[in-house]
Amino acid sequence: MKQILSLVLIWMSAGVMCAQDMKAVFIQMPDSIVPLLTKVNREDCVDFLASNMAAKVKNRFDKQAELKVMTDDYLQMQLTDVSSMEMKLLPLNDSVKVICMVKTYCASACDSEIRFYTTDWKELSAMERFQYPSSDMFIQMTEAISDESKMLLNKLDVKMYKLSLIPDETALLVEYATPQYLNSEDREKLLPYLRKEPLKYIWKEGRFVQK
Repeated sequence: MKQILSLVLIWMSAGVMCAQDMKAVFIQMPDSIVPLLTKVNREDCVDFLASNMAAKVKNRFDKQAELKVMTDDYLQMQLTDVSSMEMKLLPLNDSVKVICMVKTYCASACDSEIRFYTTDWKELSAMERFQYPSSDMFIQMTEAISDESKMLLNKLDVKMYKLSLIPDETALLVEYATPQYLNSEDREKLLPYLRKEPLKYIWKEGRFVQK
């Protein structure tokens, strides 16, 4: 009896380890997480990529989606012409990982949403694992700023951020996307007062912290 129990525990452990591989979690992802893709879509993408073929499929709306990159712990996919998804497996400890998913929609400006899940797709609190920066962290005020520029800065009243996972690091880049919402002339006038580099956050003790 003890031997049978041990074999069951070994089998369960192997299943957990398998589920923490990006290929496995992507295929097992519930359709409700990304309604555009079916399980057959996801399986086809994985098979195409493994065969060194373009991993392109037709989504539920008969539009093209493409799996661009997949490693053991990272995935990047173009869902539609204007939306994309990244996923990264991040360690909680030596044996447990969580899924970080970033969905980005780009129209006149890009805006991202970040979510976290267990490897069997139970949603976790995003607020406990990442806090969006204040827009003030991207604005460099100086004493020489003109009244016109101050007025333009007041137009940045919508917070839009583009998030990007780094494939070969457990890190996240955050870009201030709100200025892209302005017309090109106003945006050009504000460039001297805007941070040029994205903020970098590193994964530490189960959450993203600013580097």
